[in-house]
Amino acid sequence: MKVALDLQLSLGTATGIGEYAAGLAQALRSAGTDIVALTEPRLDPWRFDRRVLWDQVVLPARARMRGADLLHCASGTMPLMSLLPCVVTVHDVAWLRVQQHARVYARWYFGAFSLKQYARAAAIAVDSHFSRAEVLAFSGIPEDRVHVVYPGVASDFCQLAAAHGTDPFILVPGTVERRKNLEVLLRALVDAPDARLISVGPFTPYHDWCVALAARLGVSDRVEFRGYVSRAELLALYAQCGLVAVPSRYEGFGYPAAQALCSGTPLVVSNAASLAEIAGQSAVIVDVDDHHAWAAALQTILRDPAAARETAQQRRACAVARFSWATSAQAMLGVYNRALSAR
Repeated sequence: MKVALDLQLSLGTATGIGEYAAGLAQALRSAGTDIVALTEPRLDPWRFDRRVLWDQVVLPARARMRGADLLHCASGTMPLMSLLPCVVTVHDVAWLRVQQHARVYARWYFGAFSLKQYARAAAIAVDSHFSRAEVLAFSGIPEDRVHVVYPGVASDFCQLAAAHGTDPFILVPGTVERRKNLEVLLRALVDAPDARLISVGPFTPYHDWCVALAARLGVSDRVEFRGYVSRAELLALYAQCGLVAVPSRYEGFGYPAAQALCSGTPLVVSNAASLAEIAGQSAVIVDVDDHHAWAAALQTILRDPAAARETAQQRRACAVARFSWATSAQAMLGVYNRALSAR
């Protein structure tokens, strides 16, 4: 089996989907699969017109030219026409649920247009049972064509050693966009006067809104927006922080939560979307909109960060096994085989 794998979103400022695609490619190669990694650095994946050109023209043509048996569209979009059977990973349906503030053409392309294309996929992989239910609810696609394959977490997180810092802080990884709900943490800081927050991830206009909110709440001096950071800096922050907070309203998986679990870092997540499923019994789960409850959860951990880190370390092995890239690759190979058999 020769698989053409879309790695375009692993270029540049790669976020969760880029992490997923790169990790899957490496794991599939380790499992002995012939992987053709498809990218084009000249097409900026964060420019809408370039992304459409990649998805609809360049990607299917390159896959065919490289003699692949199967095209895996790993970024949630797929071509309108392809001579190869396609597997698509649908990470979530956020564009149909929570992206109403985005431009109309983007909502259409990543939402309704992409949803229509999924019906033509030979098989669909999703990151969680939550995302599977969402896809089925919106699409009417037969249940036996939608398969849950948990992504893996990279070895640098799984092998991370905790630092011994004296100034624990709250780490909030992820793009600073409205659905990530950073505002609930800013409001929580009012009730947690000793807490300090560091946000890492690309900015959207929501960043400016959060900066203004922090100023109105009087917590600006305890909030730091670092933007997109290097891999080395991100790992150092996970090792140093008192806890990772993931207050999102909508996540199909939630890489920061899984990375915190696998690195043995204390974790607090919202009760929205897939986060409780991913966290299981290994994190504190808080109502997505209750900033008082968030303040209480944050303060409980930060009062004794060493004890919280020790508990997280004890639960770490289970998370590492659960989010193993080797396991994920074997499950994805099963999806590929079913797709080719159906074809």
